[in-house]
Amino acid sequence: MLRISLALIFVALGRCGNIVGKAVNKHKPWIETSYHGVITENTDTVLLDPPLVALDKDAPVPFAGEICAFKIHGQEAPFEAVVLNRTSGEGQLRAKSSIDCELQKEYTFVVQAYDCGAQANGADWKKSHKAVVHIQVDDVNEFTPVFREPVYHAAVTEGRIYDSILQVEAWDQDCSPQYSQICNYDIITSDTPFAIDRNGNIRNTERLSFDKEPRYKIMVTAFDCGQKRATESVMVRIEVKPVCKPGWQGWNKRVDYDPGTGSKQLFPKMHLETCDSPLSSVRATVELQTSHIGKGCDRETYSEKSLQKLCGAESGSTDLLPAPSTSTNWTASLLTDSGRDSDLIFRFDGRQAANVPDRVVPQNLTDQFTIATWMKHGPSLGPRAEKETLLCNSDKTEMNRHHYSLYVHHCRLVFLLRRDFTQVDTFRPAEFHWRLEQICDQEWHYYVINVEFPLVTLYVDGVTYEPYLVTDDWPIHPSKIDVQLTVGACWQGGEVSTPRFTQYFRGSLSGLTIRPGKIETQKVISCLQACKEGLDINSLESLGRGIKFHFNPAQSILVMEGDDLDSINTALSKVSYINSRQFPTPGIRRLRITTTVQCFGEDTCISIPDVEAVVMVLPPSEPRITIAGVESLTRPASELREGAGVTLFQDLRIVSTVSKSDPAARSAAHRPGVIEILHNLDYCDVLVIGEELDPEQESLHIPRSALQGKHLDATNSTSGISIYGVDSMSHYEQAIQQVRYQNWHPAGLKERRFCVTCSELNGRYTSNEFNMEVSVLHLSEAAEHVNHMAAQSQYMRAVHHPVMVHSLNSAHASGTPPVATMVIVMCIAALVVIVVVGIYRMHAAHQLGSRSEEDGPKGRVADWDESALTITVNPMENVEEPKAADDEASEEEEEDEEDEEEEDDGLEDDVTSMESEDSDEEEAGVHRGTQEGKSKGKLEWNTTLS
Repeated sequence: MLRISLALIFVALGRCGNIVGKAVNKHKPWIETSYHGVITENTDTVLLDPPLVALDKDAPVPFAGEICAFKIHGQEAPFEAVVLNRTSGEGQLRAKSSIDCELQKEYTFVVQAYDCGAQANGADWKKSHKAVVHIQVDDVNEFTPVFREPVYHAAVTEGRIYDSILQVEAWDQDCSPQYSQICNYDIITSDTPFAIDRNGNIRNTERLSFDKEPRYKIMVTAFDCGQKRATESVMVRIEVKPVCKPGWQGWNKRVDYDPGTGSKQLFPKMHLETCDSPLSSVRATVELQTSHIGKGCDRETYSEKSLQKLCGAESGSTDLLPAPSTSTNWTASLLTDSGRDSDLIFRFDGRQAANVPDRVVPQNLTDQFTIATWMKHGPSLGPRAEKETLLCNSDKTEMNRHHYSLYVHHCRLVFLLRRDFTQVDTFRPAEFHWRLEQICDQEWHYYVINVEFPLVTLYVDGVTYEPYLVTDDWPIHPSKIDVQLTVGACWQGGEVSTPRFTQYFRGSLSGLTIRPGKIETQKVISCLQACKEGLDINSLESLGRGIKFHFNPAQSILVMEGDDLDSINTALSKVSYINSRQFPTPGIRRLRITTTVQCFGEDTCISIPDVEAVVMVLPPSEPRITIAGVESLTRPASELREGAGVTLFQDLRIVSTVSKSDPAARSAAHRPGVIEILHNLDYCDVLVIGEELDPEQESLHIPRSALQGKHLDATNSTSGISIYGVDSMSHYEQAIQQVRYQNWHPAGLKERRFCVTCSELNGRYTSNEFNMEVSVLHLSEAAEHVNHMAAQSQYMRAVHHPVMVHSLNSAHASGTPPVATMVIVMCIAALVVIVVVGIYRMHAAHQLGSRSEEDGPKGRVADWDESALTITVNPMENVEEPKAADDEASEEEEEDEEDEEEEDDGLEDDVTSMESEDSDEEEAGVHRGTQEGKSKGKLEWNTTLS
């Protein structure tokens, strides 16, 4: 009952409290009518103006005068309002999640304040009016500018200045104008003739030229107003369009030529731009400039003799300017220019000359002969320049008569020929004059003078020229004065106090030869001066009928003419360069195209500028020539003395390899990067090492048959043999393999050494030095070198006892009684004793025969080797009989061989009979000893049969 009463009391008190609270919470909270706030993106705090504060007039009444909450009303506003102080009514607005300005820049919503009500449980709370809150999101510069295009393209015409070529544009994802706007652009590529303004407009700062730079690539970046730079720059391509200029287009300034590739097109995509001008005809001249290569172009650089052999010239010419050597030393004092691919070029500066030895000078010049030379000569110095003599044959002493000479005077080539009075006694032609531009153009030319007296013909680069002036003179009266042949000047031996050279030559010469008795043919002349490089046309059939063309003799100039522009373009695209040398001279060859056009009835016509390009001939792979074979020979002296001598190089081989870096060559070769090739050689020398050959007792020679059917010839001297001529390595192999050495008196000779070297392109590529040593074996040395251990004697064969061994093994295996075993062992011991006794008797008999031989004929030597049971028997000799004739000796040898076979059979029967009695074994041993004693003379070697 007490509990129920208390409950009723509490209920009554509560109702009384409600009535009192309603009376206390009289007023609603009060807030501002509107708020403006700012929040920085990616933060949660909102700065409001004015601050969020709610007031209640019920204060300081508890609960009724306090603020318990702020509530936000709006469409999912990402904010919340919290009460910081219930008594003061201070609150705060903050974001519930990350605020992104790029998604939404502003927010608007309604907020209300709530008091705490009349009681602690919040009953009878009151709310304020609704206040509008406007929030602006402050931007953060988190994004960089991005260009709207990945690449920008523009084209301009050369020669103009543009205010704006194109405009680039970038944008920024930031929401605020401060960070989303682009405030600046910049060109980051250095040294370009372009500029850009803050709006992205690109202009050129100078006039552009298509020939100088047909296209430009520049990189541009952008900055926003917060000075944040674009992460990726943009490329701007600007192409320069040429102002239409007539000329050739689509050609390369450099064309690389790889040796051995044949013909290569020079202008495969070239065409002529006429700028729509009507043309009636086009004439194009293509010139290949090779004057700086060798002697005017890339020619074979073999020696003069080898070239003449290669071109089929008759033999008998004399080289007056050979390479300096011990036998051709008169050119040693002359200046040479050896830096041109092994070309032998002599330079004369007006101070050098050479006297040709009398042994070299042709003494039998008849009415027919040929003088040929390469010459490079410039203009003469001064109006009164003296004669410049290439070749002069004059009196050596007393007088100053010129018998024949070749000289240059004021760009004229003059050939003087004064015949002897004994040959002709009338007024005859003596001087022949030619005036040619080639004589003083400072270029290489090949001059050939064919003399068929009284006619003289000049060939320059294969073209015939007749003399414009011929003067006559009386013949020279005979005298006993010697003459002197001089190169580079003329010898004045008389009419002066001191003999000296005069009329010096200034220029360059090469390959000066004279051939007496014969004149050179046009075919040989063309071959000797032919260029191995030049211009060519691929597929002449496709040129068309409207195209006319022609080459100069050297194929260094090509002229094309036509009236159809397309046909001319097609024809020029087929012009090519070719070099037929296997190892061409590397370097630059310049090209020039000159063009003239004609227009239809117009006074003025377009002008086509010249085209200048280069052909770069790449260096060839240098061959490595290797000579290999047997490097030592041992021959009896009789072989050197008898017959044709000893063949030295039967096993000699010549191979050539080049190094390649490409994978194909490495896979094809035995060694990585090495491949074997075939090419010609121009000479091989077989020289004697040490003392020169003595013609009285030895010779080194090659049969003429070894050279037949080949482009080879040979010269012989005491130093060795020189085989020359342009031919294959296999032909040189075959020739050298037949070189023989002979010595008629080899008694004092122990050895001879020889060396073989080969060359390609006149020494441009040389082989290794292959050395051969020939050892001479004399009669006494032959006896000392006999090897008696080379084979076992048939009289002392190795004896094996397979039957005995088998019997012993069988006895033990089958349980043979010990007595039988002892008997077998004793038999074996007895056999060994008998064999030892027999050997001792044979040895004693041999020693007896050796002592008797010391008093016998000289030359018989017996060798005994006690280190093994081997006896060397000479069945061709009998000690008891003197040396007979050869036919009788041969009969005795056959009889002795039959006796030896019978003795051998008996010996083998005795040795292999293992079951005979002891007495039989003793008789067999005595029998063998007797046979050896009878044949004691057969234990010697006759050294005379070596």
